[in-house]
Amino acid sequence: MAGGNVTALFRASTAHSPSYSMLHRAGGGQPGEITDFCIPCNPYFPTPAMFDELGGRLREILTYYPSDTDTVTAELCQVLGLNPQTVAMGNGSTELITWIDHLLVRESLAVPVPTFGRWTDQPMETGKRVDMLLLPEAHGFSLDPASFVRFIRSRGSRAAVICNPNNPDGGFLSRQKIVELFDELRDLDLIVVDESFLEFADAEREPSVADEAVLRTNVIVLRSLGKNFGLHGVRFGYLVSNPTLAGRVRAALPKWNLNSFAETVVFMLREHRQEYSRSLQQARRDRQEMMWRLSQLPGLTVYPSQGNFLYVRLPEGVDGSVLRDRLLAEHGVLVRECGNKVGSSSRFLRLVVRPQEDVVRLISGMEQVLYGRSVRMPEPPPQPMAPMLSQLPPHSPPTHRQARPDHPRDDHHEHGQDPGQPAPHPGEEAGAGPDTGARPQGAPMLALAQEPGQRGGPEPCPAGDRAQPPVRSEAMVPGYTSGTAAVDRLVSGA
Repeated sequence: MAGGNVTALFRASTAHSPSYSMLHRAGGGQPGEITDFCIPCNPYFPTPAMFDELGGRLREILTYYPSDTDTVTAELCQVLGLNPQTVAMGNGSTELITWIDHLLVRESLAVPVPTFGRWTDQPMETGKRVDMLLLPEAHGFSLDPASFVRFIRSRGSRAAVICNPNNPDGGFLSRQKIVELFDELRDLDLIVVDESFLEFADAEREPSVADEAVLRTNVIVLRSLGKNFGLHGVRFGYLVSNPTLAGRVRAALPKWNLNSFAETVVFMLREHRQEYSRSLQQARRDRQEMMWRLSQLPGLTVYPSQGNFLYVRLPEGVDGSVLRDRLLAEHGVLVRECGNKVGSSSRFLRLVVRPQEDVVRLISGMEQVLYGRSVRMPEPPPQPMAPMLSQLPPHSPPTHRQARPDHPRDDHHEHGQDPGQPAPHPGEEAGAGPDTGARPQGAPMLALAQEPGQRGGPEPCPAGDRAQPPVRSEAMVPGYTSGTAAVDRLVSGA
């Protein structure tokens, strides 16, 4: 998996990475040659037996039309315990985001950044004003609800979006905090809580606010199925809201907007709920071990996450796009460099949680590309044993792993940012990037003076202290431009 065709795909992309299939076609490789830390899906579900069942029905699935969406939605609601009148199913959450924007967002939308790109891009494409609040790096990218409310009031935004957990950093707000936010913003036209990755969270036993959404006139909760079920290619998701809002979206959707694969998987769920539950438990355990292993790399900052991915700040002087290209070309490891995310920069990677053997390959590749040698690591701490007699869920985290402080300091004063100013667009600092042209092919990106295992650069942020990572926001550098005039005008408030 090497060659300029592959890296050119990344440089040609805008807000999203090229697809897995595009990379294979460009590189001339065979399926399975890439270890994928880019696409955030569940690696343990469906089970091999479920894939065998799907394979055995492949001819039937591809040959015949699916049932209408109402039939598939009714089955999903039976499995999840939802009222079909409060649910609208879409061909992926992106289809639902599109219709939410067209039908329910009138003039402006407030969103913290960095976040999922469609929540900033979609409203801009339809001429809406997008008010972007920069999440403070100095506080581990945590969202302070009170600061968000002040920002919305200062900008006059009529709709608001929160991703919980947030993508790419995995930040999490408790159920209580979000319900309080609903009350504070009850006068808005619309509030959306995107819970696409909430199934991977373990900070609370019942963190979803879907039950609150059905009782309020201006709240929608968005849920993804492809990410949770490890089936991005199937393209299915759903929203939950009061019957009036859900009905408006359902009425706009095509009659057969769900495919036969989506229908087949939904009708398999009832018999495979235990396997699904175990897959989430394993993904949560993998997240903790992967976080610990990455935090041993000198100069790397790893932010605690409640998603099935980790947000990582690279050591000083490392360009994430160069690291991404070399990991893919030299080690067959695909990572998500975040330089094209609004509010982020190429100093950050989003790394999907994967099984231990894959993480070993990632760590080995990063060691060789960054330092030119392996870094001696201590043994990871043992996973806590579940109590034999307990009413707790099978995997209950200690309290210090709950993400994000309840009351971080005001981010506007921390960064000298006027709460009425939108967030800047990402990009590289002038003169800050490494001189990649002078580095020999295959040479390490960093030279370590320390013995293996010693730290170099900023200390990783411990899981219980997300509010104070030892870094400042580079996205606040004066004179930043995105290279796109429309985005620059939006960012400058013009």
